[in-house]
Amino acid sequence: DPRGLYMCEIGDKRSSLQVHYRMCQNCIEVDAPTISGMVIADVVATLFLAVAVYCITGHDRGHTSRASDKQNLISNELYQ
Repeated sequence: DPRGLYMCEIGDKRSSLQVHYRMCQNCIEVDAPTISGMVIADVVATLFLAVAVYCITGHDRGHTSRASDKQNLISNELYQ
């Protein structure tokens, strides 16, 4: 508990400092392993989401869709 009156003496000079602070009631101490665990969990969740989106959207590369936006041109001299 660092609250209290601090004094410093240098030769015949004396200085004092009064320290007041309030502790947070619901605070959680975050250390290096906690932060690294959160970063690793975030990366894993992002990769999992990316793989899930890739699998759900379908990735058929060799097959063409039957309902295509392409329209065949009519071979008529009038439209050329």
